[in-house]
Amino acid sequence: MNRADMKKIKKRRKWPWVIAVISLIIGGFALNVYFDLTSTLKAMYKPIDRELSEKRAEGITLGNQDPFSVLVLGVDEREGDKGRSDTMIVMAVNPKLKTTKMVSIPRDTYTEIIGHGTTDKLNHAYAFGGIQMSLDSVENLLDIPIDYVMEVNMEGFQTIVNTVGGISVNNPFEFTQDSIHYATGDITLDGKEALSYVRMRKGDPNGDFGRQDRQKQVIEGVLHEGTSIKSLLKYRSVFNALGDNVKTNMTFDEMVDVQKNYRDAAGKVEQLHFEKGEGKRMNGGIWYYIMDETELQEVTGTMKQHLELN
Repeated sequence: MNRADMKKIKKRRKWPWVIAVISLIIGGFALNVYFDLTSTLKAMYKPIDRELSEKRAEGITLGNQDPFSVLVLGVDEREGDKGRSDTMIVMAVNPKLKTTKMVSIPRDTYTEIIGHGTTDKLNHAYAFGGIQMSLDSVENLLDIPIDYVMEVNMEGFQTIVNTVGGISVNNPFEFTQDSIHYATGDITLDGKEALSYVRMRKGDPNGDFGRQDRQKQVIEGVLHEGTSIKSLLKYRSVFNALGDNVKTNMTFDEMVDVQKNYRDAAGKVEQLHFEKGEGKRMNGGIWYYIMDETELQEVTGTMKQHLELN
């Protein structure tokens, strides 16, 4: 065997070692991601004081792909204020139909605050009794079981937006909020700009409904950027931002089941709307949103059907 053939053999022998090293690096990275993700999800876990909704005869099993519901609370906590749930979104997820029904509830909705003995704005439930009272009051309003709840700190939401490198939205009209000017069309927002973007309501011709659309835009923007390559490369910062600002009663194992069995349902979201109610001033001139009862029953019926409760 000549010297040239020997060199070829040595080169071929090197490649398995190179592949092994690359595999170890990738495997180590994946392992780090897994452990960091596990730690983050456990930090997000916040149990509530009940095992089962009173509106369910028996519990759900995510491993069996049972439909479930989740309440998303966007909580605005400012200095000197316990906070109110300015964003209230209910989602009904059905993996068999591979769809999710989503409805945003106007924060000023006049309804019974369960556990407080009053009728008031729905977003006051959080100030009176936190997640538990918000969940109970939403259940009572929509007459459906709420299986899980997710609380997002809107002040901390700025950190999440900044961590993913900002987001892009399509703004339907020009406006100024908190001394920030928003041009019409496609715009890019950092965390502070995104928070003010979703807070604007009084200058919107569609009022709270326009605000809900902007909230949906920002959430979709975060999801889009959060799954991009640039965000994956700084996954630890993204995980830290989520762990600090998101709380849920869904356990780590349940999150794994949702990821495994409900992924297709998250890809097709149908948004329902409350838009036939009316604004009314009561109780000394306080403005409330009064639900249209027929529309409320229609939304309730749709959500019940999607949760297979009918």
